[in-house]
Amino acid sequence: MSTVAVIAHSGKTFGGGIGELRDLLDSAGITDPLWYEVAKSKQAPDCARNALEKGAGLVFVWGGDGTVQRCIDALAGSDVDIAILPAGTANLLATNLDIPKDLPTAVQIGLHGDRRRLDTGTLNGEHFAVMAGAGLDALMIRDADGGMKDRIGRAAYLWTGARNLSASPVKARIKVDGRKVFSGTVTCVLVGNVGSVLGGLELFEGSRPDDGLLEVGVVTAKSRMQWARTVSRVVLGRAESSPFVTTSRGGKIRIRFDRPVACEVDGGDRPDTEKLRITVRPGSIRICVPSVDGNVTGDPVSVTTASGS
Repeated sequence: MSTVAVIAHSGKTFGGGIGELRDLLDSAGITDPLWYEVAKSKQAPDCARNALEKGAGLVFVWGGDGTVQRCIDALAGSDVDIAILPAGTANLLATNLDIPKDLPTAVQIGLHGDRRRLDTGTLNGEHFAVMAGAGLDALMIRDADGGMKDRIGRAAYLWTGARNLSASPVKARIKVDGRKVFSGTVTCVLVGNVGSVLGGLELFEGSRPDDGLLEVGVVTAKSRMQWARTVSRVVLGRAESSPFVTTSRGGKIRIRFDRPVACEVDGGDRPDTEKLRITVRPGSIRICVPSVDGNVTGDPVSVTTASGS
């Protein structure tokens, strides 16, 4: 018997809203779940830890990649099932796992879908499920504040990306599993746990979030022309063939820059840093995903209910 919890970012919209979510859960017999609503994603970890302490076995997370990442960071290493309700702008983890932006279906996946053990990575100790990055991508995310994303959606990243193309390159030394793979000037470093990490583009072809490895992409493009060539290769699915991209993969990545640079995890801005210590954590989370046979209409999960905090 499992207690169900809901952690919802109140500023995110999805389907018929939080009211529809309550109705869907109520119709499934989950009449009194642990219920938490937050105004900012950084408030979500305390809620996730509280739900875990109260015995939650299934946690629905309503929000974007930032809210999902914060909950994953708090719940990694536990046996809690995490059900994603993709209410954000990009919803990269949900997209990689084929969780649709359809509220009734996403709820059914949480209640009746398969459970899949996935890896996470940690950036300086903080778990991520999609990606971690430094340089241009982090500047794009930092400048595309919540207001801009709410107004123009994914186009916010294109706008801020173009604005930051002239950002100064930085010198970097990169080791993967103790082996030096790069030393020189970079404009962007991305570490991915899945294939699609930027705007739906397949940057790391063949990457799986359960293979015990992380993908590393180093971009050295500086001018607009070089970036245009690089992006065109990515769009065509040939990122590794670009003269401005170096790729590698492994379980332990160490990156040192010659000055503090902007960094991000799963699309969330983090403080500038000179060092990135990134490590894969195999099978550290369990996510609700569509059933292999596509059937999500089975009997309701066996749950207990509890009054929310």
